[in-house]
Amino acid sequence: MNYKHALIAPIFQRISKSADELGLDCYVIGGFVRDFILERGREKDIDIVAIGSGIALAKHVAKNLPNTPKVQVFKTYGTAMIKYEGVELEFVGARKESYNPDSRNPSVEDGTLEDDQNRRDFTINAMAISLNSATYGTLLDPFNGLKDLAEKRIKTPLDPAITYSDDPLRMLRAIRFATQLNFDIEEASFEAIKAQSDRIDIITKERINVELQKIVESQTPSKGFLLLEKTGLLQRIIPELTDLKGVDVQEGQKHKDNFYHTLEVVDNCSKHTDNVWLRWAALLHDIGKAPTKRFSKKVGWTFHGHELKGSQMVYHLFKRLKMPLNDKMKYVQKLVFMSSRPIVLAQENITDAAVRRLVFDAGEYVDDLMTLCEADITTKNPYKFKKYHNNFKRVRAKIVEVEERDKVRDFQPPVSGETIMKTFDLKPSKEIGIIKEFIKESILEGVIPNDPQKAFELMIQKGTDLGLTRTDGT
Repeated sequence: MNYKHALIAPIFQRISKSADELGLDCYVIGGFVRDFILERGREKDIDIVAIGSGIALAKHVAKNLPNTPKVQVFKTYGTAMIKYEGVELEFVGARKESYNPDSRNPSVEDGTLEDDQNRRDFTINAMAISLNSATYGTLLDPFNGLKDLAEKRIKTPLDPAITYSDDPLRMLRAIRFATQLNFDIEEASFEAIKAQSDRIDIITKERINVELQKIVESQTPSKGFLLLEKTGLLQRIIPELTDLKGVDVQEGQKHKDNFYHTLEVVDNCSKHTDNVWLRWAALLHDIGKAPTKRFSKKVGWTFHGHELKGSQMVYHLFKRLKMPLNDKMKYVQKLVFMSSRPIVLAQENITDAAVRRLVFDAGEYVDDLMTLCEADITTKNPYKFKKYHNNFKRVRAKIVEVEERDKVRDFQPPVSGETIMKTFDLKPSKEIGIIKEFIKESILEGVIPNDPQKAFELMIQKGTDLGLTRTDGT
């Protein structure tokens, strides 16, 4: 079968010319081939395998390209990379690999194209298209990857027990591809992952995190997390989520299964945002429920303080998984901590003061917080579903109204500490903090508008109450 139509980009002709000049057989392999056949658009990175030195081929290709782009050489891995017109071209010599059970880093030696295809993770990633002029566009598909693409199946080229044992990261990649492509994992593969889930422990947290992020970024993240849970991988990676699984019954009272509820919330959230950190907040918004679950004969099951507990757990989870501990982590923490605030608001008569406090506390994240809370509505009762969403619409409308009037989203004190010090001839002291807090609370409660003149007058009043004397001469 010929796929010349996959190779219309001029770069492939340049690589073909270079390979012929060096007398090397070479092929485009892996993700580019897979995604072309699936019509998923062009890859931003393209893998080229040469039967011989991939580094030598990369250097020769660079000479045949305009402006001779720089070749990055990774001698340890026997690979080279060229960045050209927004695409990363990675060149590698065909190889065969053998593995030590305690590491995913293989011993490597030169090999044939067949050896190289044998070492690939999945049949759909083992297809290669020839770039040599004599066979240009010929598809080499020794493991029926085309059939697996057509039947939407993730399958390993060789015995899955060996494939996953050699490189346990492939277990996560299988689930990630199944999630991204909406494919099924072949039964033998699925069982092999279940049997070897403990092998994931030898994989670095950084590599695990890369795959997790791609699952979270997918159209339906729940598919990936369900597969992670069913294979036993989730328990080893994010036990905070599997701890939510199950329904306890006591004295005839039960609570919902917070694990499956969480996955619904993530999917709901994903329909409305590409913000991966908002999706993480949805995934983790209830993790505090497992450690705070209590049963009371009077009220049944409770999860008091689960938002605070969950926000504290976010830090430890991010740290363990080597995720960023910067503003992204703080963003997720804040949304988890505040995840119930709008829900409580929506159940009450919405006061301006309550909305001002919500907007003040959430700041620039208030819209994302509302999106998270709307995604948290998973009831299957149509009446309740409509009622809850209508309540949130009222909260959103009230937020707009209050924000336009009171400007509290990016709250700046209308009276500065310097003004207080100058007015009462103070040095830094606790009185300054007391006055600023009093003014802030008065604005949030609606006692005064967010207006500098009104705030100044209140400052004078509060200062007098504290026994301070005005010394600014007015």
